[in-house]
Amino acid sequence: MDATATIAAASPQHMQALEQANRVRLARAALKRRVGKGELTAAEVIVTCPWEAESMPIMDLLMSQRRWGRTRCRKFLTSIQMSETKSVGSLTERQRRTLAALLSAKGRIDDAQYRAQVGLGYFARAV
Repeated sequence: MDATATIAAASPQHMQALEQANRVRLARAALKRRVGKGELTAAEVIVTCPWEAESMPIMDLLMSQRRWGRTRCRKFLTSIQMSETKSVGSLTERQRRTLAALLSAKGRIDDAQYRAQVGLGYFARAV
């Protein structure tokens, strides 16, 4: 009797979890589309950290930008010694500001200038 009661009680919770996952998935897809169209920048998403981006890996957000593929994202994240799988919500305030500044600078000036502007050292030039 206890097993039947447990299964019956778990079913609605399971459905609620699926509904929540679908809401997050749809909201992320909309966010990625807005970033891809240029309505929002990745830097703005990182600074504001909306609920749909909290558990989103940084790599996914960066790849949603135009002309940012897997290789470009990896090189960028390696140059700042950040994991591809780190979620946007787990960034500290300092990491958010730094990452947003780098992304904004990368969009305005070329590679060598942005590294000099933000003060990246020898390691970043080697990549």
